[in-house]
Amino acid sequence: MTDGRANSEPGADLHLDLTGSRGRADLVSALHASIRSGRLVPGTRLPSSRTLAKDLGIARNTVADAYGQLVAEGWLTARQGSGTVVAGRPGVTQPPPPTERPTRRRFRYDLLPGSPDVSTFPRTEWLAAARKALSAAPNDAFGYGDPRGRPELRRMLADYLARARGVHADPERILICSGYVQALNLLSEALRNQGATTIGVEEFGYSLHWDVIRTRGLTAVPVAVDEYGVRPEQLTGQAVLLTPAHQMPTGVPMVAERRTAALEWARKTGAVLIEDDYDGEFRYDRQTVGALQTLDPERVVYTGTASKSLAPGLRLAWMVVPQHLMEPLLAAKRTADLQTATLDQLILAEYIESGHYDRHVRRSRLHYRRRRDRLVELLAVRAPGVQVAGISAGLHVLLDVPGDAQDVVERAARQGLGVANLNAYHFNNASTRQALVVGYGTPPDHSYSGALDLLCQVLGVLD
Repeated sequence: MTDGRANSEPGADLHLDLTGSRGRADLVSALHASIRSGRLVPGTRLPSSRTLAKDLGIARNTVADAYGQLVAEGWLTARQGSGTVVAGRPGVTQPPPPTERPTRRRFRYDLLPGSPDVSTFPRTEWLAAARKALSAAPNDAFGYGDPRGRPELRRMLADYLARARGVHADPERILICSGYVQALNLLSEALRNQGATTIGVEEFGYSLHWDVIRTRGLTAVPVAVDEYGVRPEQLTGQAVLLTPAHQMPTGVPMVAERRTAALEWARKTGAVLIEDDYDGEFRYDRQTVGALQTLDPERVVYTGTASKSLAPGLRLAWMVVPQHLMEPLLAAKRTADLQTATLDQLILAEYIESGHYDRHVRRSRLHYRRRRDRLVELLAVRAPGVQVAGISAGLHVLLDVPGDAQDVVERAARQGLGVANLNAYHFNNASTRQALVVGYGTPPDHSYSGALDLLCQVLGVLD
């Protein structure tokens, strides 16, 4: 009888503590101890007697006799063609099941912001790119490499970011990271090592990002945001984290005058602006807002990610770095993970070079725009008292609601619908704006209609 938890092939490695004569009694005792302790759980398939004898440097008959004794005692089972397996025995202590880490709460309908529709991941195209990339990969791609990342991907990103986002990107100034959180970790560490003590952050944003800054020994200080973006007269610190193309979560772009003022402040104080271009590809109603980095590549660290355009599970992000920060960042990268896993870098490089990435982004942009339009149209009919904002780009909208937004969030949760309170994204949880943050990117197509219907039901009672 097996439970499938720890099956291994007959030739798998097996560690046993043989401290005595290395005879049958010693082997039986070691196997007993391993089974009683739970290290060998029921269902574990043991190596063949020939394999174990060779591994332990003892006679095969010794192993066969030990196995035979344990089978007779009920500790093991042996069947022709199935090998020797640890038997289930009442009263044998088993190791406790692994403790599950806290995860994002699951709802019947999920309209929480922050995730794309992962069901649209281009599996067939990605597999084709993987085959081509791996076939063409040089041998050194499988060894230790440049902490900046694979040159193939850095070249492709330099071309793509210049073309699609207006970024001044030299491949030598691009650093590949294992997700945006690592990028922010590396930046915080590098800045701290250069003497920084404070990083300014927009008063609305992700608490995880503020926690990253704090864990690196820096102080995060909020900077006010209004309908024109961050207020530059309040900028503070040796660096400021910004979402200038599409403020997260209010949805407003940073206007040109404030971009200029922020850069003038950075030049005057020697500070660095960290640009989080988390969903820059998804703009719907007017010409794309270019990257802030374009205006001064030596004062702005541009950061981007594949999490929204492809999938968070890829854990691929990138930074375009001012020259004076590259060596400090590389020093931090070497002690963080030395290098980001290379295979997905090679695949993404091929995926971009083949044109598949551009086509996927265009498909996704149309897909999400249709979702946004449907959401706005339904709310106009079924919940006309709700004001919709931040709709020009991204994967979420802001809904200003009458009454208490947290009451709406809790009522929605009781009915199996996940939406977020804007206040949860405020630095001090002190926002007076009663609004919901609704992500229309997350649900797969088959559940999107149901999610919208339930959202309209919840909001309709507010009128």
